[in-house]
Amino acid sequence: MVEIEIDGKKVEVQEGSMVMDAANKLGTYIPHFCYHKKLSIAANCRMCLVDVEKAPKPLPACATPVSAGMIVRTASDKAVKAQQGVMEFLLINHPLDCPICDQGGECQLQDLAVGYGGSTSRYEEEKRVVTPKDVGPLISMKEMNRCIHCTRCVRFGQEVAGVMELGMLGRGEHAEITTFVGNTVDSELSGNMIDLCPVGALTSKPFRYSARTWELSRRKSVSPHDGMGTNLTVQVKGGKVMRVLPLENDDVNECWISDKDRFSYEALDSEQRLTAPMLKQDGVWRTVDWQTALEYVAHGLRNIKHEHGADAIAALATPTSTLEEMNLLQKVVRGIGSENIEFRLRQTDFTLDHQVTPWLGMSITEFGQLDRALVIGSFLRKDHPLLAARLRQSVKNGGHVNVLHATDDDLLMPIANKLVRAPSDWLAALGEIVAAVAALKNVTAPAGFEAVVATEAAQKIAVSLMSGTAKAILLGNAASQHPQASQLHVAAQWIAQHTESKLAYLTEGGNTVGAYLANAIPAAGKAQPVFGVARKAYLLLNVEPELDSSNPQAARTALKQAEMVVVMSPYRHGEEYADVLLPIAPFTETSGTFVNCEGRAQSFNGTVKPLGETRPAWKVLRVLGNLLGLPNFDYETSESIRAEVLGATIPSQAELSARLNNTASLVLTPAFAMDAGGLERIADVPIYFTDAIVRRAPSLQQTTDARPPRAWLPAALAKQLAVSTGDLVKVTQGQGSSVLTAEVDTRLPANVVRIAAAHTATAALGSMFGTIMVEKA
Repeated sequence: MVEIEIDGKKVEVQEGSMVMDAANKLGTYIPHFCYHKKLSIAANCRMCLVDVEKAPKPLPACATPVSAGMIVRTASDKAVKAQQGVMEFLLINHPLDCPICDQGGECQLQDLAVGYGGSTSRYEEEKRVVTPKDVGPLISMKEMNRCIHCTRCVRFGQEVAGVMELGMLGRGEHAEITTFVGNTVDSELSGNMIDLCPVGALTSKPFRYSARTWELSRRKSVSPHDGMGTNLTVQVKGGKVMRVLPLENDDVNECWISDKDRFSYEALDSEQRLTAPMLKQDGVWRTVDWQTALEYVAHGLRNIKHEHGADAIAALATPTSTLEEMNLLQKVVRGIGSENIEFRLRQTDFTLDHQVTPWLGMSITEFGQLDRALVIGSFLRKDHPLLAARLRQSVKNGGHVNVLHATDDDLLMPIANKLVRAPSDWLAALGEIVAAVAALKNVTAPAGFEAVVATEAAQKIAVSLMSGTAKAILLGNAASQHPQASQLHVAAQWIAQHTESKLAYLTEGGNTVGAYLANAIPAAGKAQPVFGVARKAYLLLNVEPELDSSNPQAARTALKQAEMVVVMSPYRHGEEYADVLLPIAPFTETSGTFVNCEGRAQSFNGTVKPLGETRPAWKVLRVLGNLLGLPNFDYETSESIRAEVLGATIPSQAELSARLNNTASLVLTPAFAMDAGGLERIADVPIYFTDAIVRRAPSLQQTTDARPPRAWLPAALAKQLAVSTGDLVKVTQGQGSSVLTAEVDTRLPANVVRIAAAHTATAALGSMFGTIMVEKA
């Protein structure tokens, strides 16, 4: 440690720290623009010049290392004069458009110009002009005249997002920040550049000119879109959500959020919002009051139980529903006498039910410190943007990431080793790693693995996992949805045990862990693929079955034959098979709790009043329980429902994770690579189609990631069909087919076709895994 003195106060900091770090530790503010605690040092704005004793001229605090006995003055005449000089230079070319600038009220340049700027300018020449750029639907670069070249946006792209989409061209007054020759900014974390920009050069396109920052009230919330549990600041004006920004929490999302969390708020005012309960009578939809709608539902459920038995009733939810909603939904269904409650709509293998409660197996902070990882079946960048960013940082610090998957996507980080295999070969590939680990450790391989021969890639992965200290085997969404999910888990568990790694699940949706805690799954031995058996009544909570389930064909068949389908959703959908539409509140209009992948319970309150006749889903389910005459349905608040699941006070992450478990007691059996003979499908869920809210956010739907799904074909298949990129192909699976644009991907295994799920263009197809036929259209 090194002791230095700043403005007469002594402080001890780590050797190698900068003066800025010492000042931050003391709470002394030094004006700056280019410095940011999460980015590398650029030292190119010079605003943080300070007076260091014995130094001949002022030095930049962000780039001056501390030395023992150093004496620093941040507000001496010498320092202030230097800072005022820098400010004069920064304002030379800056346009005087504060009155119309979106950054007004939260602009670092504006704030510091008050303290360090002159009242008049000595500069009388013409100001420079920078041509505006169009970089996509999320970020506006219309006023690049305002840019002060702090390069925060450039460094963020390189260092955090992993892709340098912005860079600096030219020199001197011809310098400008731009994209590469007409490209758009497509990173899934791009919106953070807006927050980082200290002036109004990069602004939010959807928010642009819609409100002034001082008119907005700020409320805390939690994102429902992925397992991270990202902390949000929701900004509201006139009862309407105007903007969503990150709420800093170093243990969870640091100071970043994904674009999905940032821009999905647009869907809260979608034209598709359902604002009053509706009943279908003689094929015509009529608006009714809540009492009529809920009495109709209760009466219908009683009738179906009487005629077909309680087992004919099922309830489905998505993992974006809150802990409280899941708890009441399972209480209603079980109160009727049925065990058909499910939220794992894309999962098909339930062998490990009631043995395993999937979770991250460590804290998010520990996850960010991993130095060895094997990622199995995960579209990591798009499924978990912020976890991918944490892993990217650990790779920068010398970590190794190994991948087993059916696609070879660019994860924007160096990959140590990869096994790209068809989904049916994943188990065999893990078997090879098992054999390689057993040979390296000189332990007996499990029974049946004597004949398994490890490929070179499998051996390299084993060597990688045997080195390092903080290690994990990570099972992604595709691994959980795989038809052999339980066997993949057992193989991964064996590898984890013998390489002293942690076994982790990268969970789907904001509340997968919470749904397990709320027991929103069937009793042991009762679970089966959702819609595998058609029921007579369905209660759907936040579910769009043809987009959210593993097999859209089975979903449609089951719903069409049902006698009653109740859709509880913020949006109007499912009209062709539904009998009742109940408007429930999205996460911004209700209170509740999400439990993230690390087992951290985070409660939040509604940020705006429910729209129209919309009601929080927990209140709807409470009244439904009362109408059905079920006991213990007298909740006054969402907190009382939470207390029933988690206890009177919210448990800490450590206490809650003790209730979770990734260890199974299944026997590991070998699988061998086999040529399935036909083509296999691998299905990703595109980042902007994961849930009902994101699907309806207009700006997100204009991004590159939201383009209609394509049929990604391996090169050999494309040649055989005489198809090239841009041609149309007919894809058939089960009883349905879709005509899609082909895209040739030379990195796909020879028998794998990649076609996204969760989109209307592919909703006619069958299961997310399994055989598929492709022909030229």
